[in-house]
Amino acid sequence: MDDRALLKDPCLIKICGLSTPESLEAALRFGADQVGFVFFAPSPRHLSLDKARSLSQQVAGRASKVALTVDASDEDLQAMITHLQPDWLQLHGRESPERVRFIRQNFGLPVMKAIGISTQADLAGLSDYAPVADRLLFDAKMPKDSVLPGGNGRTFDWSILQDLKLECPWMLSGGLDAANVQEAIKRTGATAVDVSSGVESSPGVKDINKLREFITAVRSLPAKTGL
Repeated sequence: MDDRALLKDPCLIKICGLSTPESLEAALRFGADQVGFVFFAPSPRHLSLDKARSLSQQVAGRASKVALTVDASDEDLQAMITHLQPDWLQLHGRESPERVRFIRQNFGLPVMKAIGISTQADLAGLSDYAPVADRLLFDAKMPKDSVLPGGNGRTFDWSILQDLKLECPWMLSGGLDAANVQEAIKRTGATAVDVSSGVESSPGVKDINKLREFITAVRSLPAKTGL
């Protein structure tokens, strides 16, 4: 699916970690451009394959579907694709550039690769991933004591991304919520944002009001701040 055909604003909004019909319906109704589904057993947002199939049918073309995986095997990737029929694969583990290229070429889907950011030095590997990914996702680097990939609701220093010159499209993630997403977009120039824990009442439980507030905050920005 071409996300440009669904884009409702210059800043693309992805709601990740959706796991119930109610939260998915809210994200779709409020105008999310992408809806993300997690396939990683340690996560409180993890989906079974059967549940993924049901939620996939509910989307019915109203947004593009993203399957989030963490160092998944080829067999697991194929199972996710069969059941969810995603429009994108999001690789949120330690996948090498070679692995990203292989997945993109062999599974026939655009690939989004997550990059953990803590310091300026974490941008050093972008030149290896940019040519093989369709989009990069900048997230806060995984805390040392965490078993879950990603920033776990933490932000990182957005100034690291200021004046970033990158041909590959990118998305901002990590600790975003309705209260800070406008500042994040203004400071980084992000044209795509991703949220999960920032719209939850507890781990894995999406809050309908927070979903509405987040999407409203992004949509209410003047168009020029999202370009």
